[in-house]
Amino acid sequence: MDKYNLEKIVKNLVDEAIVKEIMSLDLAVRLIEKVEEKAKEMDMRVVIAVSDASGRPVAVHCMDHAYHGSFDVALNKTYTSTAFQMSTKELSRLCQPGQDLYGLQFSNEGRVMILGGGEPLMVGNTMIGALGVSGGTAAQDTELAAYGRAMLKEVIACL
Repeated sequence: MDKYNLEKIVKNLVDEAIVKEIMSLDLAVRLIEKVEEKAKEMDMRVVIAVSDASGRPVAVHCMDHAYHGSFDVALNKTYTSTAFQMSTKELSRLCQPGQDLYGLQFSNEGRVMILGGGEPLMVGNTMIGALGVSGGTAAQDTELAAYGRAMLKEVIACL
């Protein structure tokens, strides 16, 4: 292997290891706007929250006529997704009676949500935050959150 190829390989590895993107307010709001558009297409009114990788809220939007109880649920879905680095849908499966993590939903002062609609937001292998959606059925919230997760790369490219 020549020096040029070795340098190229090392640069690619370093670029993958160092994530330059953080969950800025601008990124969070633009991602929320994408999810809001999709929610309107689905004739839904939801609360959408985005947190940074530590679970700290960065932005929350409450669509007109969304349930006010959905505010805390959306925030807690972001907390759960960052705390356990997985979707709340996946965690829900693991927290069912008889499963290995049953009872986890009662920890963290009640902040753990095992309802679908929370997704970790990843850049490469690094979590930069999470998205939480609440206001529809678990399936609808899951669909919107997964849509938001899928739109992350596109939103970052437009910044």
